[in-house]
Amino acid sequence: MKNFLDTGLISSLDKMILLLRHGEPLGEADEKRFIGQTDLPLNHMGRRQAQYWRKCLSDMSIERIISSDLSRCMETARILCTDRSIIAEPMAGLREINLGDWEGMTFRQVRENWPGAFRQRGMDIARFRPPGDGESFLDLQQRVIPVFEKAADQAGGNLLVVAHAGVNRMILCHLLGMPPQNLFRIAQDYGAMNLIGRRAGGYRIQTLNLRPA
Repeated sequence: MKNFLDTGLISSLDKMILLLRHGEPLGEADEKRFIGQTDLPLNHMGRRQAQYWRKCLSDMSIERIISSDLSRCMETARILCTDRSIIAEPMAGLREINLGDWEGMTFRQVRENWPGAFRQRGMDIARFRPPGDGESFLDLQQRVIPVFEKAADQAGGNLLVVAHAGVNRMILCHLLGMPPQNLFRIAQDYGAMNLIGRRAGGYRIQTLNLRPA
């Protein structure tokens, strides 16, 4: 496996923020579901994806690892902490979007039981809140960005953030100046890495959705 530092993706001039989506969770091979804050562990593939990044990053100095406190992120983060002297810090503010009554349901079940709401979601993806006190993606962004920026500001060295597809997309939309309604234009596969450089002048996204080999 090629050392990650030799790929040319990381600039020695930047303080790096490594934004990682957790590995594949248990049950993902089944019918597609709204899992949101449903707390699932990694499956075998998800653990392999985390081990891939552990090996790739083995020679890279990482000052701090923060993670959503949901199991699929914390398990990913703990694997990445193997052989390091740091401990992954759980943060509830980095949890995936709350999907309310739709949590754990398949897309088919939601279309059948809430056809009107499902259509409304498609027409206004950024502002739509699922029934049962669910969050909109705008709600998610307002929750996540202060947590991300505080951690980035505090980091004197490289920071690794382990989070979810929705969370990562909201961070990336914010950094790119992209409206949240365009979030699904950004791919975020299981176990995929985004590299963000930071200098005094601000952030620079160096690569998106780098998938484990």
